[in-house]
Amino acid sequence: MIFDSHTHLNAEQFNEDIPETIARAKELGVTEMAVVGFDTPTIAKSLALSAEYSDIYSIIGWHPTEAGSYSESIEKDLLEKLTLPKVVALGEIGLDYYWMEDPKEVQEKVFRRQIAIAKEFGLPISIHMRDAIEDTYRVLQDEEVQAIGGIMHSFSGDGEWAKKFLDLGMHISFSGVVTFKKALEVQEAAKIVPLDKLLVETDAPYLAPVPYRGKRNEPGYTRYTVEKIAELREIPFDEVAEMTRQNAHKLFGIAND
Repeated sequence: MIFDSHTHLNAEQFNEDIPETIARAKELGVTEMAVVGFDTPTIAKSLALSAEYSDIYSIIGWHPTEAGSYSESIEKDLLEKLTLPKVVALGEIGLDYYWMEDPKEVQEKVFRRQIAIAKEFGLPISIHMRDAIEDTYRVLQDEEVQAIGGIMHSFSGDGEWAKKFLDLGMHISFSGVVTFKKALEVQEAAKIVPLDKLLVETDAPYLAPVPYRGKRNEPGYTRYTVEKIAELREIPFDEVAEMTRQNAHKLFGIAND
């Protein structure tokens, strides 16, 4: 059974077929998922989904592209929701220098504040990092993230960067990008991450893996990421599936059944 550690089933692309999407995921062996909310509407939808479905969990936080709108009232609301029983991590948080909706200084301030909140609640964090690998590493190192740990979501760095984040106590999560023919650095990273620090995800509806690249991604397609990692590491599919599921349970504090 597979755990999709980062999906956006709360995105508008799934408005018309959430039950069907969940059913298709189960047919592909993806039985659990963490739905990530990153602003007010998507946080609300994530929490509604995790309340409705027993095998769906919530990760909530304030995305770096929304950093400029972070406020006392938003933080107050976030603090209240982080206490809910199905919230398993704070995220996705981090830095995004690709879209640059807000200055680096604003993004970093909101990033550091949310790491502090995660420490207060004893929650791991899910990291969004786009065109900002050096600064993300610096912030995580400064904030001594080892105290809570977390996930480098949809990791796009090479093996050397993977080792650096692993040294900070982070898990490395691979999305459908690892199936892309030209993603050689990501594939090399997927070979060297210790099995007990490895996670898989879709980031659906984005980043659909081969053979669905360019189409709407779905949580069920985590299966193809597991298949690719098993192929790269030359180990059985079931070993990758079960280990990544156990890792998600341990990191998120979910009891194994």
